Amino acid sequence: MAGRARDEVELEQLSEQIRYHEAAYRAGAPEITDSAFDDLVERYRELADSFGVDLTERLDAQPGEDHTAGFETVEHRVPMLSLEKLSPNRRDSSGAPMPISDQLAAWFRRRKSELEVDALPVLVEPKVDGISVSVLYVDGALRRAVTRGDGRKGDVITKQVAQLGTVPIKLERAGRGELEIRGELYWPLEEFARFNATLEKPLINPRNGCAGMMKRKDPTGLEATGIRSFFYQVAWAEGVKLPPKQYETLQWLGDRGADVYISEVFGTDSDEEALRYCDDYEARRETLNYDIDGMVIKVDDLGVYARLGATGHHPHWGIAYKFAPERKPTKLLAIEVSVGKSGKLTPVAHLDPVFVSGTTVSRASLHNFVELERKDVRVGDTVLVEKAGEIIPQVVEVDRSKRKRGARRFVPPTVCPTCGTEAVSEEIFVYCPNPACPDQIRERLRHFASRGAMDIDGMGEVLVDQVVDKLGVRSPDDLFGLDVDGLAGLDRMGRKSAERVKAGLEEAKQRGLARVLHGLAIRHVGQTMAEDLAAYFKTADALLEFAGRYAAEDEEAIETVAPAKS
Repeated sequence: MAGRARDEVELEQLSEQIRYHEAAYRAGAPEITDSAFDDLVERYRELADSFGVDLTERLDAQPGEDHTAGFETVEHRVPMLSLEKLSPNRRDSSGAPMPISDQLAAWFRRRKSELEVDALPVLVEPKVDGISVSVLYVDGALRRAVTRGDGRKGDVITKQVAQLGTVPIKLERAGRGELEIRGELYWPLEEFARFNATLEKPLINPRNGCAGMMKRKDPTGLEATGIRSFFYQVAWAEGVKLPPKQYETLQWLGDRGADVYISEVFGTDSDEEALRYCDDYEARRETLNYDIDGMVIKVDDLGVYARLGATGHHPHWGIAYKFAPERKPTKLLAIEVSVGKSGKLTPVAHLDPVFVSGTTVSRASLHNFVELERKDVRVGDTVLVEKAGEIIPQVVEVDRSKRKRGARRFVPPTVCPTCGTEAVSEEIFVYCPNPACPDQIRERLRHFASRGAMDIDGMGEVLVDQVVDKLGVRSPDDLFGLDVDGLAGLDRMGRKSAERVKAGLEEAKQRGLARVLHGLAIRHVGQTMAEDLAAYFKTADALLEFAGRYAAEDEEAIETVAPAKS
């Protein structure tokens, strides 16, 4: 295959992988590490640039969607673009690895050349790991708060932000006029641990927990969570006189009551000093009371931002330095194959327990059999483990220098390990095609009852196993046929617990069409697709009627799903 044709195939494959992994991440179940996802996007960007892919069709033109049904959506007056990243996997024009120091030096040279200056004063700021928010003030009073969303538009969370009590309701001495300030809502680690200890279903991590809290339709009680804010930018202003420099702007915001990390920033005109400060800050990472995933290096002179301009996906006035995720070595004891709710067969590593990013890990995903072969992971190997999105443990690398002679490659299964049905391959994945497979039934029911889907109070993994084994439940509709007497007869239940579960089932009936569609674990229908379908069809009857017409190859229905290109 010729070089250009090969690149076209790779670009298409990258597009599929990015969409898949972004959907998995937003569903709270990432399958690859943040750094691995960044590598996919970086390579996609290189190929998309070389082919001149139109900006409106590019996956990297904007951040992923995070709209939640029931929230008003508004367009950002100034797009909230992501920043260019310094990547440990970047290569130069000859294909040779390009060190981070060389990348940053090149960025400094480009900016100085564009501005025709000999020195480039910058500010280095911490990149706290929370959720981005944009807050509009009119005559000093908080008027509206909006999530980052897809970078072009976001969800209105004004009530939620106001209830927190940690974002200024009024900017002191801001004068008359309008301005929009941007920052991060984050959950300090101590406050997160305190709040999490009060929950029956603990939250996964501070970032995801914060995002979930901010999407609570009823904001009552948010002030007790301990969620904090800090601000780092004025996106635009009208009628408000602002300082000309980034450092002075942070001081200005702090003087008016906004939380800023003025003591944590560092000014320099040296790329070497900027990088050294990033490295020094990373060394402090474990001592901080907040999660942080990197640093941001910004040109200090705000007056040149317009001259520096932007691409379709990032501005030229700043660049991000991402910290390396924590990795720990341990021994791989065994590889088993798990069966997911869609029938996907996934290799799972059993490990010598190792403490990584705040928890002890004894199991880790090996993602898929193609990835398992590419990394050449074998039983008995010493492997490096990190957490994808700080949540899901992953085996990311093998220390081959410690491999024992005779270690054998793992052979992918040809049949389902649970029900024995012949496995089928689709793209890079292997599936059990039997929907009656016992493991698929359990996983689908667990997903249906989970917080992200129908959120059935009291219906955890142990109870799901019992209702399948002892009460014959096989599908989500069977759950709603359970009665208190049957539930009360299960192990460790009792009548009070059974009544609570039954009440949770009744309450789940009010969750709405989007939650039902997401809960049914239909392949390729994640949370965002479920919300889009519910918004379009409004009712289950309308959706089922359309699905029937589409299955019958009704031309109008087909045209609705896949319009013919003119």
